[in-house]
Amino acid sequence: INGLANSLGTSLHEGLKDDLSQIQKQQELFGKNTYPRPPHKGFFGFLFDAFKDPTLVILMICAALALACGIKSHGAKEGWYDGVSIAFAVVLVVLVTSISDYKQALEFMSLNEEKRNILVDVERGGRRMKISIFELVVGDLVLLSIGDQVPADGLFVAGHSLSIDESTMTGESKPVVVSHKRPFLLSGCKVNEGYGKMLVTGVGMGTEWGRSMAQLGEDKGEETPLQVRLSGAATFIGQVGLAVAILVFVILFIFYFVGHTEGSNNSGKFKAKHTPTSTVLKTVVDIFIIGVTIVVVAVPEGLPLAVTLSLAFAMKKMMVDKALVRRLSACETMGSATTICTDKTGTLTLNQMTIVKTWIAGNFTDVEGKGLSSDTRTLLFEAITQNSVATINAAIEGKKPEVIGSPTEKAILLWGLKLGLDFCLVKSLSQVVHVEPFNSTKKKAGVAINVVASGIVRVHWKGAAEIILEESNMLLCTGNLKVSLTKNRRRELMNVIEGMCAHSLRCIAFGYLELKDYDMPTCEEQLENWKLPEGPLILTAIVGMKDPCRPGVPEAVRKCQAAGVVVRMITGDNLATAKAIATECNILQSGIALEGVTFRTYSDEMRKKELPKIAVMARSSPSDKLLMVRTLRELGEVVAVTGDGTNDAPALHEADIGLSMGIEGTEVAKESSDIIILDDNFASVVKVVRWGRSIYLNIQKFIQFQLTVNVAALTINFIAAVSAGNVPLTAVQLLWVNLIMDTLAALALATEPPTDDLLLRPPVGRKEPLISNVMIRNLMLQALYQVIVLLILQFRGKDILKLKGPQATKTNTTIIFNAFVMCQLFNEVNARKLEEWNIFEGFLRNRLFVGIVGGTLLLQVIIVEFLNQFASTVKLSWQHWLICIMIGFLSWPVAFIGKLIPIPKRSIWGSWMARTDRSTLKNEST
Repeated sequence: INGLANSLGTSLHEGLKDDLSQIQKQQELFGKNTYPRPPHKGFFGFLFDAFKDPTLVILMICAALALACGIKSHGAKEGWYDGVSIAFAVVLVVLVTSISDYKQALEFMSLNEEKRNILVDVERGGRRMKISIFELVVGDLVLLSIGDQVPADGLFVAGHSLSIDESTMTGESKPVVVSHKRPFLLSGCKVNEGYGKMLVTGVGMGTEWGRSMAQLGEDKGEETPLQVRLSGAATFIGQVGLAVAILVFVILFIFYFVGHTEGSNNSGKFKAKHTPTSTVLKTVVDIFIIGVTIVVVAVPEGLPLAVTLSLAFAMKKMMVDKALVRRLSACETMGSATTICTDKTGTLTLNQMTIVKTWIAGNFTDVEGKGLSSDTRTLLFEAITQNSVATINAAIEGKKPEVIGSPTEKAILLWGLKLGLDFCLVKSLSQVVHVEPFNSTKKKAGVAINVVASGIVRVHWKGAAEIILEESNMLLCTGNLKVSLTKNRRRELMNVIEGMCAHSLRCIAFGYLELKDYDMPTCEEQLENWKLPEGPLILTAIVGMKDPCRPGVPEAVRKCQAAGVVVRMITGDNLATAKAIATECNILQSGIALEGVTFRTYSDEMRKKELPKIAVMARSSPSDKLLMVRTLRELGEVVAVTGDGTNDAPALHEADIGLSMGIEGTEVAKESSDIIILDDNFASVVKVVRWGRSIYLNIQKFIQFQLTVNVAALTINFIAAVSAGNVPLTAVQLLWVNLIMDTLAALALATEPPTDDLLLRPPVGRKEPLISNVMIRNLMLQALYQVIVLLILQFRGKDILKLKGPQATKTNTTIIFNAFVMCQLFNEVNARKLEEWNIFEGFLRNRLFVGIVGGTLLLQVIIVEFLNQFASTVKLSWQHWLICIMIGFLSWPVAFIGKLIPIPKRSIWGSWMARTDRSTLKNEST
C-alpha cells in the first residue's frame, strides 16, 4: 500500500497536498466522484403531458369543428372567432399548467441534489477537514467512523474494529471485518462498527456503486397519502360533473331539435328539412363543447396540484428553516404529530462541551490541574490522547491549534491542553494495541496501549461515570497511591457524581488496568477477536462537562405543549443530569423521569399505563428508544423521533416521522429518517411541526375555494339549461374560470406561509376528514349566494339593469361572467381564513397572493375590454363594472354572517364518506 500511495502522489500520513492544482490534476487523471445523472424531463415534456389530458384533447377537436363550421356558415372573416377562442383558452390552460409543473420539478431536483451532498472527513496536507463527497479524489485519505457511508472505493490504511455492511453491494447481510489482511472497501457500503482510515483508489464511474447509480432511472417521486386522498376526491367530484354535463348536453340537444331554443349565432330555431346541415352541425358541436367544458370545470385537477405546490413551497422554505425533507409524506404527517421523542445532546443543548469541574486522584482540583503529580498527569495524558478518535491540527499563521472530533472528544482534548498535554509527543510514547470504540449500549470506550519505554501494557477506559465506578475496585490517590474502594468511598464518589449531575453536568470517568504478558493475545488472529478486559479498574478521574441549553429551546418546548404535542426526552445521560436539563427546557414539569432499565422491565400492560406520565427516560439504550416508539404508536400516538447515531436507525424507521441530525448525525441515521434537521436544533423541529400543519390547512383552503366554484358553476349552468334551454357561461368563459380556480388559485392558496397561530390548535387527526363542517358551511353559503345572484341576473338581468337593444343579451351575459369571476376573486380572499374573522391579516405580506389576485383582475379587464371578440363578451360601462365588483364584494359580508352560524361537532363529510365506503364495500363483495 505504501508503493500504491507513492504512485498516486499521496502520503499515508498527511494525505494529498491541500493544493487546488494537485486536486485538479487528480480529477483529470482519475475522474470526479460523480456519476452521470439521467436526463430530467424538459419543459416540452411537461407541455406534452399537459396536452394529453383527454378533456383538453376533446376540446381541441371541438375547436377545430367549430372553426370549420363557423367559416362555412359565416365566412373566414366572421366565422373563426369561436373555434380560435376555444383553442386559445386551451393553449393558455396547458401553458400555465406545464410551466407550474416544470418549476416544481426543478425545485424537487435541486432538493434531491442537496440530499446527495454528503460531507466527508479527509486528511489533506496533514490537516483534518470536511469536504463534499463530490470533491473527493483518488489519493485522498478518508476517515471513517461508525454510521458513515464509504464514499469511494479504497484500501484500509489504519484503524481498529472496522466492520463494514456490504449488503448494498453484495447482498450479504453479515458484516465484514476490514483489516490489513482484507483491506478492500467498496463505495456505498456502511460502517457498522469501529473506525479507520482509507486510501481512495476509485471514484465516480470507476466504482461499481457509481456504475450502478448511473444505470438507475430518474426518480419519479412518491405520491403522498394526501395526494392519494385528493385524487380520489377529485375523481368523485369529476364523476358528478360528468353526470351534470351529460344531463346539460341531453337537455340542450332535445330543446334544440324540438324547437324550444335557437341554434348557435342566432341562427333560429330548428326546422326539419329547412335548417342547413352546417348550422345543425355547428349547433350540436357548440352544445357538445358546453358539455365538455362543464367536465373540464367540474374535474378539480387543482386538488392534487395544490398538494404538489404546497409541498414544493414548504420544502423550499423548510430548507431556510434548517430542515431538509427526504420523504414528502413526512411534511404532511408532521402536522398530525402528537408526541416528539427528542435526544438531549445537541438537540436541546448546544453540543458545545466544556469541562468545568474535575475530581482527580481523590480530590477536587481546578481545571488546569494545579498540584497534580507527574505520574498522574502521565496516566491522564495517555487516557486522553490514545483513547480518542479526535485529533489536533497544528497551529498555522499564529492561530491556536484546532481540535477536530466529536464534541465530547474535543472537550476532553481541550482539557488535556489546559493540563499541559503535548499531543504528538504523548502519541509517540506508546503504541495502540487494540481498541474498543464507544458503544451506546455499554456507554464506554477502551484502548490497550504498549508503553514504548517500559513495555507495560495498559488498558484505559472512559465512559459514563457510574459505569466506570462500578467496574473499579481501586482508587488512584495523591502521590500515586492506590487505595481500595470501600463502601464509604463508593458512596462519597456517587455523591460527587450526583452533585455534578444536579448542576446539569455530564459526568465522564477515567479508569485503567495493567495487563500481564499471559493476558495478551499471542497472534494477530487472536488480537482481532480479543475483547478488552473491562475490570477491575483503578479509578483515575471524574470530570463534569457543561453543555448549555440552546437559546430558544424552552420557548420552543412551551409552543409544542400549547400545540398539544407532548415532548419527551430520551437520553443516555445520567438520570440526575437528564432531570436537570429537562427542567431547564420546560420538559419535566408534571411528568416523571426514569431510567431505561426500569422502562424495559415493565410488563406490556404496565408500560402502556405508565408511558403517558413519562417525560424523561435516562440511561436509555437504542432498544429502549425503539420500545418507547412502538408503545406510543400502539397507544394511537403519531410519533416524531430525533436521532443521530447508527443505533437510532430502527427507532427513526419505526416512528411516523424520523428526524435525523444534520451535523452530528451519521449517514445511516440520515438514510433511515424522513427529515434532516440541518442545525441539530429542537427549535427547528417545532418549525417543521408548524409547516406540517400549514400544508394541511392550505389544502383545506383550496378545497373550500375549489368546491365553491364547482358547486356554483354546475348549479347555474344546470338550472339555466333545464329552465331556459341555454347556459349563461360559455365554453371560453368556463375555460378561463377553470384556469383561475385550478392553477392560479392553487398557486395562491397553497403557498400561504405559516403563522404561530397554527401552534395554538390541536394536532390534525390522522384520519380527520379533509372537508370539515366549517368548510361545508362556508362553501355552501358562498355557492348559494353566487347561484341566487347569478340566476337572478340570468332571468331578470335585462330588466333590472335596463338593458335594451341588440346587444342587451350579450351585455347581460358578459355581466354574469364578470360577476362570477369577481365572486371567485373575493372568495379567494375569504378562503385565506376558514374560521378567523379578520380575513385580511397578513394579506399584504404574502406578495405572491396579492400578485395573483391583482394579476387575475387585470387579465379579466383585458379580456373583457380588449379581447371581447375572442371571449364572446362586450365592452362594459363603468357602472356595469361597479355592479360586478359590488356583487363580488358582497361575498365578504356573506362570509362574516356565515361564521355566526353554529356547526355540529360530528363531521358531516366524514359520516357521509363512511356510509359511502360501506356501501362500496358491500357492492364489491356482492
